[in-house]
Amino acid sequence: MKVCVLASGSKGNSTFVSSINAKILIDLGTNCLYIEKKLRDINIEPSEINGILLTHTHSDHTSGIKVFIKKYKTKVYLTKKMYSDLAGFFEIENCVIIDSDFTINDCLIRVIKTSHDVSDSNGYIIEHNDLSVVYITDTGYIHKKNTEILTNRSMYIFESNHDVKMLMEGRYPFHIKQRILGDEGHLSNNDSAYYLSKVIGNKTRYVVLAHISDENNEPALAYNTLKNKLKEENIDFNNIFIAEQNNRSEIFEIWLK
Repeated sequence: MKVCVLASGSKGNSTFVSSINAKILIDLGTNCLYIEKKLRDINIEPSEINGILLTHTHSDHTSGIKVFIKKYKTKVYLTKKMYSDLAGFFEIENCVIIDSDFTINDCLIRVIKTSHDVSDSNGYIIEHNDLSVVYITDTGYIHKKNTEILTNRSMYIFESNHDVKMLMEGRYPFHIKQRILGDEGHLSNNDSAYYLSKVIGNKTRYVVLAHISDENNEPALAYNTLKNKLKEENIDFNNIFIAEQNNRSEIFEIWLK
């Protein structure tokens, strides 16, 4: 499998995941031109994309979809509530309503319900043979019932949105701070490190910390919080990367150990 985070942050999110026979985007929250360029940078034509998975309908995850699907007729996979939320803004003709696990060519997509301040939100596990990529952002917490299915996956793209001290001392109004910290908000560095320390296993190749706030976080803080937590739990793992807002990541290749 190959993975490239094309954009990650409060201004726009999109990630490319491929297997032998599937090419998938998770979200498309930047403009279409940006996504086209970043895909071509990694030698993927936008018309090759087999499906777009929506995590939720906030604009930083959906703003480029209207133009992209008009040009390329790409299927969009989303829940009924997400479809209803978007119906007032643009029409999605080529869509698949999902309410449980599903497949795109040779990939099995497992749906993980997340907790965000929208009508519905998902995380995903994309599986191909014995390889898998976990994508979870924009959630206030992760239910403990999902711990087992999330454990020992090949790669994690995982929210590490804010440092609590920076958030509380920052310029955001108090009600926004409450929203971010709440059960329907975002994972802090500490939250992210805690959950990752519970699920990283001997099959895990990469962790990418994502959706990092420009205002209330710093890449080094997110990185060090996770490293310190893993050290505390006696977990020796070093392949930790930080996703950026305006630059794509490297291409991560995962294979069986």
